[in-house]
Amino acid sequence: MVKYDLMARTVLEPLSTFDISAHSRTSIRSIAVSSGPDSPTLIYIGTYSGSLLLLATNSVSASNRAATPDDRDDDSKRKISFMRSVSVGDSPVETVLVLGEIGKLLVLCDGSLFLTDSLLDQQLKKLSLVKGVSAIAKRIISDESCSSDILSILATTTNSESSSASLRILQKLGGGVRANGVKTRDSTQQVEGNCNVFAVAVGKKIVLVELVFGSDSRTVKHEGGASGLNGSFVMLKEIQSSVEGVKTIAWLNDSIIVGTMMGYSLFSCVTGQSEVIFSLPDSSRSPLLKVLWKEKKVLLLVDNVGVVVNDHGQPVDGSLVFRGHPQSVGELSSYVVIVRDGKLELYHKKSGSCVQTVVYGGEGVGPCLIAGEEGGDSKLITIATSTKVICYHKVPYEEQIKDLLRKKNFKEAMALVEELKCEGELRNDMLSFIHAQVGFLLLFDLHFKEAVDHFLQSETMQPSELFPFILRDPNRWSLLVPRNRYWGLHPPPAPLEDVVDDGLTAIQRAVFLKKAGVDTVVDENFLLNPPNRAEVLELAIKSIIRYLEISRVKELPLLVREGVDTLLMYLYRALNNVDDMEALASSENNCIV
Repeated sequence: MVKYDLMARTVLEPLSTFDISAHSRTSIRSIAVSSGPDSPTLIYIGTYSGSLLLLATNSVSASNRAATPDDRDDDSKRKISFMRSVSVGDSPVETVLVLGEIGKLLVLCDGSLFLTDSLLDQQLKKLSLVKGVSAIAKRIISDESCSSDILSILATTTNSESSSASLRILQKLGGGVRANGVKTRDSTQQVEGNCNVFAVAVGKKIVLVELVFGSDSRTVKHEGGASGLNGSFVMLKEIQSSVEGVKTIAWLNDSIIVGTMMGYSLFSCVTGQSEVIFSLPDSSRSPLLKVLWKEKKVLLLVDNVGVVVNDHGQPVDGSLVFRGHPQSVGELSSYVVIVRDGKLELYHKKSGSCVQTVVYGGEGVGPCLIAGEEGGDSKLITIATSTKVICYHKVPYEEQIKDLLRKKNFKEAMALVEELKCEGELRNDMLSFIHAQVGFLLLFDLHFKEAVDHFLQSETMQPSELFPFILRDPNRWSLLVPRNRYWGLHPPPAPLEDVVDDGLTAIQRAVFLKKAGVDTVVDENFLLNPPNRAEVLELAIKSIIRYLEISRVKELPLLVREGVDTLLMYLYRALNNVDDMEALASSENNCIV
């Protein structure tokens, strides 16, 4: 049973669960996710027995039928379905690397790399160039200006004093074929976009390779294979090192970061030089790193602390302190997602706070994995226990904000709004809409000053929306009032006297319930110090006056200007503000006597 931390925001909700027991006799070893705008989400499961399973979150045929708009827009309709499985070998499938741009997969099993298509329709092809592989990573480029082209990587070697002489020798040996028969890339051959370039950890070496296909006329010859899987690795460079036992690896710009039981090290793919980022204590668990795609940085795990470093290995943006040691780490837009001890925890990258906790398994659930689509903008997170796959989808931000507002968590709601605004995920018209909605909620909660503060930040709210709070309908300006109910989270407009009376009644009811041990959403300050009706009503009138005074200087339709000035005079009179009445009467105004 899924349980939520009631004090946290609901960012993720369960989508579907799938048990692989009927399709595999052993437990899950690796997981990867792939999705596109016009295709269903594909989930790849590698098992300890050497099988690779393909699951889909909605029906997909072997021809990769495009998902319908209903499939994509309504996540609640999506179910996980088993598509097919293939045997990779007799050893565990350690890694599944999705190459979404070309519709292929790289699979690491028993130290060897295999190539297959994204739908597992074709027979796997073993890439024989490198053996004894412990880890593999695709090159990620954050900025073309701060990354070297592959030509620069080829132009520098670590085993020769004269790189140009080495390249001339390679060219004389056969345009990219070394004397020992291993294929290499000629420096005159271009690598388009650095798109299929990988760093492979093999023993004490890091081998840089490019994946090329039969249509690439630059390739010398291929390693054979079925049609469509005639790809092969071309050697770009070997980097010798003293680091052994690489368990995790990432390649960002010109830097390759590896993790071993001894610690984390950084290698330059251009010069081959290395440096230690930091060592791990003897008591530390296995190293784990995660590329943060959105920021193009790398999270390095040290027990329960995640250290964020840039492509130079320098710590940036502070550290994330988790509540326990993560078994696996994922990314979801502005959040880092971890799994541990049968729990999913969502941490905000900037604040480091734990936003949500979901319990998906009891104690002893065993090691778990987490995966999301690469790119940092994934809306789906997939968790794998030993035999189950659980998918969670991201709740749309509008629903997150509405949920917080229903619970009267105004500060947290506006913190989320600011976060979305800074990340460019919130349009200006929606920002104005939310400010107005929050303002009305605060108004009915008797927080008049704060309500007007939000009204003034809304560029779309009309002054006439407050007219019903001053004069009862029907009146001269009733037809000017927009029938805008926003998200429908607050009652219909009513005169301020009624709003104050209803609010005070709600406070009295909450005081009684609190004495009975029942929690309420009423402001704690009101419960400790119940407000006086006359004082609250005066504050309400003064706050509305402030809003109308600021609004009257804006460009407004004539009838709205008449309403603003006339109702201002009405409110001045209610407070017996003679000076303000005389000042308005003696100035240019649109009052209706």
